[in-house]
Amino acid sequence: MKTIGYAAYSPDSPLAPLTFERRALRPDDVAMEILYCGVCHSDLHTAHNDWGWSYYPIVPGHEIVGRVTATGSQVTRYQIGDHVAVGCMVDSCQECDQCHNGEEQLCREGHTGTYCGHDRHTGEPTQGGYAKHLVVREAFCLRVPDGLDLARTAPLLCAGITTYSPLRTWNVGPGSRVGVIGLGGLGHMAVKLAVGLGADVTVLSRSNGKEADALALGADRLLVSTDAGAMNKAANGFDLIVDTVPVKHSLDPYLPLLDVDGTLVIVGQVGPMAETNTVPLLLGRRRVAGSPIGGIRETQELLDFCAKKNILPDCEMIRMDQINDAFERMEKADVRYRFVIDMATLSDGQA
Repeated sequence: MKTIGYAAYSPDSPLAPLTFERRALRPDDVAMEILYCGVCHSDLHTAHNDWGWSYYPIVPGHEIVGRVTATGSQVTRYQIGDHVAVGCMVDSCQECDQCHNGEEQLCREGHTGTYCGHDRHTGEPTQGGYAKHLVVREAFCLRVPDGLDLARTAPLLCAGITTYSPLRTWNVGPGSRVGVIGLGGLGHMAVKLAVGLGADVTVLSRSNGKEADALALGADRLLVSTDAGAMNKAANGFDLIVDTVPVKHSLDPYLPLLDVDGTLVIVGQVGPMAETNTVPLLLGRRRVAGSPIGGIRETQELLDFCAKKNILPDCEMIRMDQINDAFERMEKADVRYRFVIDMATLSDGQA
C-alpha cells in the first residue's frame, strides 16, 4: 500500500513529506485510513534522536485514530468502516508470561513500537501515524467506543494510558490521595483520570500561576512546591504521586509528601535523574517506581472508561504542514495541552 506521511530525515532537519509503502495485509491485519494523530513529546525526542536509537527517514506518531478500510482473512473483531485506534505498540511476542497477562508493553522480548521499531516478520523499520494509512495486527488495534469525540481521542492512546496505568496499578479510587507533578500533556490527563476514579487530587507546581487551570481540570487544589511552609504542612499527605515532568529533576522535595507505603511513580522523564536523598524513603517505607504505557486490554479499558465518564484531553487541532511549528511550541510548553493533527489536511499532492 503506497501512502504519504511526514518524516524526519535527520536529527536536525524539519519534518517533510515522505512517500513510502505500507505492507500488504497479512491474514490477521487491519488496514485503516488515519483520521487524527496526536503529537507526543516522544515524537519530538525521536525526530531529534535524543535517545540515540532513531533511524532515518522516520515517520513519528503513536496516538492514532482511524477508519477501517480493509481486513485480513482471519480478522473477526473489525469490519470496514469501524472507528479504531492504535497506540505506542503494534506487536509483541504473544508467547511470554507478560503477553499472556495482557501486559504486552512489558513483553520479555520487547514490544514492537508503532515507530522506531522493526517488524517481527520482515525486520523492516516501522513508521508511525503522521501518515494517511496504517496496517496493524488485529490484536493491537483498539475499538473507539461510540460517543468519544474522534478529534480528541488520539492523545488517550499515549498520554491517557501512560497516566491511567499507574492509577490502576496502585488501585486509585474513592478516598485515594493523589498528587500530580506537572500540568502539561501528561499531567492534565492524570488529573482528569484521577478525578474520574474518585480520588482527592492535588496538582504540584513551582508557582501558583496554574491554579485556575488545575481547578478547572477538576483538581481539588494546587500545592506550590517552592513554598516550604505549604510543603511541610502537606507532609505524609499522599498515597500516590504521579511525576509527569519530562526532564531531569530532583525528587527530594516530593518524597516527604508521601504517606507510609506511599509511591512516587515516574512517567515523564526517560533518562537520568538528579541524585536522591534516601532518608525519606527509608524512614517512611516510601517507594519510587516507574511506569510505561499499559497493555492492550488496559488501553481498551481506558477508552471505555473515558467514554463512560466523558473524559477527553484538551486539544489544539493543527494541519499536517504545521507540525514543525508545533514541535517548536511543544519545546517551549506552549500548548494547552495536546496537539492533534487533522490528517485530512495531508494530501497526496504534498509528496
